[in-house]
Amino acid sequence: MTLGTVTLVGAGPGDAGLLTLRGLRALQQADVIVADRLGARAVLAQLADEGVQLDAEVIDVGKRPGHHPVPQDGINELLVSLAQQGRRVVRLKGGDPFVFGRGREEQLFVEAAGIAVEVIPGVTSAVAVPGLAGIPLTQRGIAETFTVASAHDQIEALGGGRDHTVVLLMGVNTLGHSAHVLAAGSRGADCPVAIIEDGFGARQRVTVGTLGTIAHLSAVRQVRSPAVVVVGDVVALSPHAGISPS
Repeated sequence: MTLGTVTLVGAGPGDAGLLTLRGLRALQQADVIVADRLGARAVLAQLADEGVQLDAEVIDVGKRPGHHPVPQDGINELLVSLAQQGRRVVRLKGGDPFVFGRGREEQLFVEAAGIAVEVIPGVTSAVAVPGLAGIPLTQRGIAETFTVASAHDQIEALGGGRDHTVVLLMGVNTLGHSAHVLAAGSRGADCPVAIIEDGFGARQRVTVGTLGTIAHLSAVRQVRSPAVVVVGDVVALSPHAGISPS
């Protein structure tokens, strides 16, 4: 039997309108779609609502905090097994496959089995979600550099000052620690911070504070994942910056 193929497709931050045309074509040509929870399933649902017909079988391997029904090793093996059956496999991943998406890990595993892999990038929430809140990650005279970090585990000190924007993904549960670490550096406790919840979803909400106040505000407002945290003076450019959270 002829080997199939695997295509890693970035679904973007959860809005089907931000799926690339190349990604859509891959979905339409697929025999099976192995989909993540965040971003990926939302995009598939939106496509169906818009009348886009996808004939592929959909296998859900989505993860939630503390609940991984299909571990990463199992996902890797599944991709190989499906492709060995001669099927055209799309691995649909939220955001961009290579931004905290373990995309390269999956690519290397599949290629080691002699199966061709194509990568189709996606729009990462690290950039798209702050844009919803009117927050540019760079701005002339305010910030020339930005860093994207996963705060799923407690972060260590990140260099730079308030002109060096920090974007934290998966950072709700460790927000208090992250704010303390960043405030202890040159940014200071009064450095602006924004949390954008459920960026392209129905629960989209923005909370703005400072490194000194954001943990308290988050608790009061019961901020929940998924959320993107932005730290730096660019937050003050947001139209939400002058609105007191309620």
